[in-house]
Amino acid sequence: MAEKKLKVLAVDDDMINLKLLKSMLMKTGYVGEVVEAKNGADAIGELKNDPDFDVVLLDIIMPVMGGIDMLRVLRADENLRQPPVIVLTTDETKKAEALEAGANGFLMKPVREKDLSAKIHQLIV
Repeated sequence: MAEKKLKVLAVDDDMINLKLLKSMLMKTGYVGEVVEAKNGADAIGELKNDPDFDVVLLDIIMPVMGGIDMLRVLRADENLRQPPVIVLTTDETKKAEALEAGANGFLMKPVREKDLSAKIHQLIV
C-alpha cells in the first residue's frame, strides 16, 4: 500500500454513522485521519480550510445542506481542490442524480467494510 495514509472527510448528520465509518476506515491501515462534518455546509467549510483530503464520503439526506447540493457547490467552485466523492445513502433512487452532480461513486447503506475499501481503492489507488 502507498506510504502516504489517506485523509478522509466523512459527512453525515447521524453521529452513529460517522463513528461507524471512522471505525471502519481507521481499521483499514491505509487511512491516517478521518475528519467529520455533520452537513454539506460544514463539509464545504472543511474543504476550504484544508484542501488535502484524499476522498469524501457523503450522505445525501442531511439538514442545512444535503449531499447533492454540497456536490454541486463543490464541483462548481474552481478554487476548491476536487477530491473523489463517494455517496453513501439508503435511497437508491438518488444514484443518477448524485452521479450527475459530480459523485465518483455510490454505495448503499448499511455500508460494508469490504465494499467501502474496494470503492476507495478503485478511485484512489
